[in-house]
Amino acid sequence: MDVTYSPGPLDGQAGVLGGLRLWGVTSEETVDVVLIGGGIMSATLGSLISRLQPDWSIRVYERLGEVAQESSNAWNNAGTGHAALCELNYMPEAADGTVSADKAVSINEQFQVSRQYWAHLVAEGALPEPHNFINSTPHMTFVRGAANIEYLRKRVEALKGQPLFPDLEYTEDLERIAEWTPLLAKKRNPKQKVAATRIAAGTDVDFGALTRYLLGDIERRGAEVHTNHQVTWLKRRKDGGWRLKVKHLVGGTPKVVNARFVFVGAGGGALALLQHSGIPEIKGFGGFPISGQFLRTTDPKIVAQHQAKVYGKAAVGAPPMSVPHLDTRVVDGETALLFGPYAGFTPKFLKTSTWFDLPFSVRLHNIGPMLQVAFKNFDLVKYLVGELMANREKKMKALREFMPTAKTEDWELITAGQRVQVMKKDPKQGGVLQFGTEVITGADGTIAGLLGASPGASTAAPIMLDLLARCFPERMPEWEPKIREMVPSYGVKLSDDPAEAAASLAETAKVLNLTA
Repeated sequence: MDVTYSPGPLDGQAGVLGGLRLWGVTSEETVDVVLIGGGIMSATLGSLISRLQPDWSIRVYERLGEVAQESSNAWNNAGTGHAALCELNYMPEAADGTVSADKAVSINEQFQVSRQYWAHLVAEGALPEPHNFINSTPHMTFVRGAANIEYLRKRVEALKGQPLFPDLEYTEDLERIAEWTPLLAKKRNPKQKVAATRIAAGTDVDFGALTRYLLGDIERRGAEVHTNHQVTWLKRRKDGGWRLKVKHLVGGTPKVVNARFVFVGAGGGALALLQHSGIPEIKGFGGFPISGQFLRTTDPKIVAQHQAKVYGKAAVGAPPMSVPHLDTRVVDGETALLFGPYAGFTPKFLKTSTWFDLPFSVRLHNIGPMLQVAFKNFDLVKYLVGELMANREKKMKALREFMPTAKTEDWELITAGQRVQVMKKDPKQGGVLQFGTEVITGADGTIAGLLGASPGASTAAPIMLDLLARCFPERMPEWEPKIREMVPSYGVKLSDDPAEAAASLAETAKVLNLTA
C-alpha cells in the first residue's frame, strides 16, 4: 500500500499555519504507521511490522503515563495463556448432549502461533529470559456433581488423540486431585462427587511485562513510543491516509500527525475512535462493558499449596469471561493466587475513562442491535445484578467451593480491567452479543481496529498476522517467507499433523524454558 502524499488545502505554508492556529496546534508530522494504545495488540503489531518492513516509521501513542496499564496489565487479566486446555466455555455442551472440540482446537492453534513468535523473539535476543513473562503452570479443570462430571467425561473423550492436547489426565479420585493441588481437596467432604483434568504443559503469562518488552524492542529498532499522549481526532485525507490530532496530556500541547496506516488498539477506547473515523465498517457495532473483581492472596504458605490454573463451569446466565478459576499467577517475579472473577457493571469502557462511555457510544446505526441484545440477554442482566449485590462473604463462599479452607482475612479484593463485549448487527437476529474479538478494517486497508475481549492477549500474534493480511494483501507474498521464519506453522494446522505438533511444542518449550 504505497500512498504518496499530495499537498492538501492546509499543506501550503499559509494554509498550515492558519489551520494549526485554529486548532491551537504547534506542529505537524508524517509517519508511516500510527498505533493507538500501548497494550499487547499494538505492541505485537508494531513488533511484526518492524521486522517485516523495517524501513517504515512507527509511532505509538498511549493515553496513560505508562504502557500496559489497562487490559494488558497483569492484574487486569487472567494471564492464562489461553490455549483452551482448561477453559470449559470453549467446549460447551450442545442441546443434544454432544461436546465438540473444534473451537478449543482452533484457539489452541492460535496460541501456538503466539508461542512460536515469542520463542523466535527470545532466540534472537529481542525478549529477555522467558521466566520474566512466561512460566510453566499446569492447567486444570474441576467440577462437582454428577451432571458436570458426565460433561467433563465427554470433553475428555472429544479431546482424546488431539495432537495439541497431549498427556491429558482425568480423575474422579479426590486423593489424586490432592496430589495435583492440595487446596482443592483439603477438608473437602469425601462423599462429594468431583472430577478434574490436568495438562502439565500449561502456562502463566504476564502480558504487562511482555507488552513492555515488545515496545522496548521496537523502540530500539527505531519506533517512537509516546506516553501521556491521547489521539482526540482523526480524519481521512484526500490522498487516502489519515490526519490525527494528538494531545500531550502533560501541558496540553496539541499536534497533528499524518499517517499512511492507523491501528486502533485502544481496548475499550477503540469503539469511540473507530466511530469517529467515519468508516462504514463500524456501523452497527456497539459495546457492552463488564467490570470484574478478583480475590488475591500472596501468603507464601497458601501459595505453595497450589501450583495450577483451575477452571470450573460458569453459572447459568453468566458470560463466558466469568468462568470461576483459581489461578497461580507470576507477576514481576512474585507468585500469588487469584480467584474470580466476580462480574459487575459500569458504563465505563476503561478503568481510567469516563462514566459517559456507554451512552456516548450510542448511534442511530447501533441503537437497534443494542436494544435487541438487551432484550435477548435478560439472564445476563439478572446475573450481573446478583453479582453487584454480592457482599464479601458471598464472594468468599464461591472461593470455598474451590478451596474449602479459605479464610476471609487471607484474601484481598482487587478490581480487574474492564471488558467491552461486542454488540453487532445480525441479519437473522437483529443484534447479537459476542464474547470474542472482532477485527474491523477499512475497505482500503488504511485503518483497522480491534474490539472485544477473550481470548484476546493470548492470541495477539495470529490476530495481528490476520490483520496484516487483510490490510496489506499486496505485500503478503513478499512478507510470507519472513513470517514463516518467525512462525513456522503459519498457514497450516498443527492439529492435522501430530508429528509437527509434537515438534513445535517441544521446540517452543525448549526455547521458553517450559514443561514440554
